[in-house]
Amino acid sequence: MRLLACCYNDPEMQIDPDTVYPIRPDCRDDAPKTRFKPRPGLTLSPRRWKLLHNEEGCLDIAGMIKRVQRGGVHPTIKGEVWEFLLGCYDPKSTTEQRNQLRQQRRLEYEKLKTKCREMDTTVGSGRVITMPVITEDGQPIENPNSDGGTSVGSEQQTSGAPLPKEVIQWKLLLHQIGLDVNRTDRVLVYYESQENLARLWDILAVYSWIDKDIGYCQGMSDLCSPISIILEHEADAFWCFERLMRRVRGNFISTSTSIGVRAQLTTLSSIMKSVDPKLHEHLENLDGGEYLFAFRMLMVLFRREFSFVDTMYLWELMWSMEYNPNLFSMLESDTGISRESTKDEGVLKQCGKFERKNLQAAKKDEIPLSIFVVASVLEARNKKLLVEAKGLDDVVKILNEITGSLDAKKACREALQIHEKYLNTVSPRFIHKS
Repeated sequence: MRLLACCYNDPEMQIDPDTVYPIRPDCRDDAPKTRFKPRPGLTLSPRRWKLLHNEEGCLDIAGMIKRVQRGGVHPTIKGEVWEFLLGCYDPKSTTEQRNQLRQQRRLEYEKLKTKCREMDTTVGSGRVITMPVITEDGQPIENPNSDGGTSVGSEQQTSGAPLPKEVIQWKLLLHQIGLDVNRTDRVLVYYESQENLARLWDILAVYSWIDKDIGYCQGMSDLCSPISIILEHEADAFWCFERLMRRVRGNFISTSTSIGVRAQLTTLSSIMKSVDPKLHEHLENLDGGEYLFAFRMLMVLFRREFSFVDTMYLWELMWSMEYNPNLFSMLESDTGISRESTKDEGVLKQCGKFERKNLQAAKKDEIPLSIFVVASVLEARNKKLLVEAKGLDDVVKILNEITGSLDAKKACREALQIHEKYLNTVSPRFIHKS
């Protein structure tokens, strides 16, 4: 009883997340209200986080996943925890091994950033490019000026030698990154600082150089921003973002006729057809069978539907539920995120709820939990959509009304229920195991 009272009086649990990520006073009335609060006995606290490591620093990953699934992560340790959730580090690694790997990555990032700085001196300067610096045929645009009067000292080719195509493609992206950075999370006090804006721009500029197939696409700044905020060192934030992009980059791969997220929308359509054929048929009759109205939710992982704090809570819930203890080794092997089904109880105990069900059902088509979360949002609005939606505009209007009213934990819980229903529909022999 004394322990319980101590837990509930723990000052760590009495912190208001909105004081950690404050909203600008002039934006408070319009910003979605935060629902998440650290909860004693449920939320992973700094004290519990320390206890989950042994003397060498190896992490009890099963204990971490269990706690995050129950109540999310305390604001003051999000950065450290997210690095594990996204597979930056092996939970079996020691503190010394992680420090060595962290130092290697920081040096690697500095090399990448130096290379980018050689191509454009704005990188690392504390400034942000918001106007084109080069034409499509590689000709420099002299003295471009950014929005808000920020001057850009972009170094241009002066020798007359043509720039390599890959450099031209990269430089063509820089102003678009800047425009998006200047629009990202501007309700936060954090981004009143030019230094913080430039840090986000630098991370995205360097990433767009190393991932030449995608470069930069709109929406990536929304995914990177929370990571840039919660991790103190820029290089650590970069590699954490790179790991997140491994999970979602397929959404940004585009061709002349389609963009990658369309594949997830097709999967959403098949899920809804299986678990709620009546609603699916209604949406089809409204010419919404392609589920394009859910495009934004999947592209930026619900950034518009939740407050900043609640988005982070939703993300860590989803990542903990999707977690596989072999994630680090799968990413390091550079073969992408894939996993074999297993009945090994030791492995299953270290998996998140969603991943465990997939492994038990021997599902190999790796549908992300985010798609089931969208399905849960649609299911929660089932009656309203069936009765009030007479056209696609009505569907969009009804879904826009959910902003700030969704409960992240409830959405994930209902997504898991839809996932199990879907497994039973497509794999009737699947036996429920808790």
